[in-house]
Amino acid sequence: MDEVESVNRREGGLGLPEPTVHQLRLLLVLAEELHFGRAAVRLFMSQPTLSKQLRALERRLGVHLFERSSRTVETTESCRALLPYAQGVVHAMDQLRQTAQEHSREPSGRLVVGAIGAEAAMPHARAILDVLRARHPRLAVEVRNLNFVDHMTCLVDGDVDVVFLRPPVPPGIQTLHMASETRVVCLPSDDPLANRSSVSLSNLADRPVVDVPPQVPRLWWDFWVTDPRPDGSPVRYGPVATDLEALLHLVAVGSAVAFLPAAARTFFPRPGVAYVDVRDATPCTSALAWSAAARTRSAITAIRQAAAAVLTRIPIPIAEVP
Repeated sequence: MDEVESVNRREGGLGLPEPTVHQLRLLLVLAEELHFGRAAVRLFMSQPTLSKQLRALERRLGVHLFERSSRTVETTESCRALLPYAQGVVHAMDQLRQTAQEHSREPSGRLVVGAIGAEAAMPHARAILDVLRARHPRLAVEVRNLNFVDHMTCLVDGDVDVVFLRPPVPPGIQTLHMASETRVVCLPSDDPLANRSSVSLSNLADRPVVDVPPQVPRLWWDFWVTDPRPDGSPVRYGPVATDLEALLHLVAVGSAVAFLPAAARTFFPRPGVAYVDVRDATPCTSALAWSAAARTRSAITAIRQAAAAVLTRIPIPIAEVP
């Protein structure tokens, strides 16, 4: 028994040696090159060592893998049948190692945090970012303000890593809900309803509502304007706004009304704009969101864990704005 086979039998145990991932990698490369010399160069090993490992693999599998002559190397029928499984094993091992590295290494580099409106200034968001920076000082955190159009597309496209936003969200985005609050209607300050303490959606039936560009997920804006209304009637839309400042301007000049979280009273006071509670609108929530495809990235895992720690310690209502 040669040295390679002796080692292989010790690795397999109980006299039933199994192929190693390394040997399967050698098999795949030789099956591509069909030339021992070229395969050995690609693998940074000598040709005799490659030949020895392939012979050991053949003994382990109990099949003949290659037909060799002085000029050619060809795969056997058995080899061709086994190649897809060898590729699957090698790919699975690569994924295992990559995932282990992502979970074991200290997050570093840069995390781009998007936010719509004043979401990054909310108490829970500030607490999460404080915990994240304390836990991972080598991770540079950039906070980027986003508008109605890009606050979800940037997440899906990978331009930002996570976003503080207000659900609902389209498929492919995952969220951690952090707090909830009531909604208000933004009215021109000279509107007859502006001095009321609260209104119902039926009181607003004749008011046009600010719309958003078509690139914005419709399920998101339908929720915010409650379209259709509880009685089944559709919302009548007015002019389009791409961001919060444009929305508040349209309200101030009397072009349309809009709906925002109650915290807008504190964060966005504007001349000409009044905020009135909507008593029959469902509450809204604040969330940390990330792309489902990127959820295991080390930096994203780090902020998700920071958020979970903050929420476990102190659930913070959004309305408690200092």
